[in-house]
Amino acid sequence: MAEELDVEQRWPELLAPLDDVQRRAVLQSLANAWHEGWEPNREDVENLADRARGVIDKDEYLRRAHAAARRRAADQG
Repeated sequence: MAEELDVEQRWPELLAPLDDVQRRAVLQSLANAWHEGWEPNREDVENLADRARGVIDKDEYLRRAHAAARRRAADQG
């Protein structure tokens, strides 16, 4: 696991459209997952930022998350 969560440095364009409240919420969610062992990837960060901005609804967020999980599982198997 990386020494620090560097999402803002790696993908600033994903967080730029967020207001301060949305940005803090996204970063807190990402930090919680990172402390549990999740490694940041662009797709997950983009999906969470899209959900926070209201670009996608909960159902679309879950569809994307499940599709990504299936792809990752297939890549490992």
